[in-house]
Amino acid sequence: MRITFPASAPEYRGWNLTVGFPARVDGQDVDCAISAEALEDHFGAPSPGATDLLDAFNAHRPEIEQAARRLLHTVHTTDLLLHSGHFRFPLDGPARHTSSRGEA
Repeated sequence: MRITFPASAPEYRGWNLTVGFPARVDGQDVDCAISAEALEDHFGAPSPGATDLLDAFNAHRPEIEQAARRLLHTVHTTDLLLHSGHFRFPLDGPARHTSSRGEA
């Protein structure tokens, strides 16, 4: 699977508080976005305002695109929305699951 991210400017989407960015998966366009909550919780955006979200996105674009790439390898879609939960656990290793007794 070939996934690329065109070097176009990200798009602030005030109507749903996301920042949109394009991807191409095996020659097909995919509309990607990251939520304001994810940018605030994990990438230092101080508010859901356009400037703050775009600044946080631009400062962390490689990390955000890497998360999108990993998800696009597992789901086939024409639009992808990254939420805060997609960044809660390290993306390089297996996810840790705990049992009902709190054991790792």
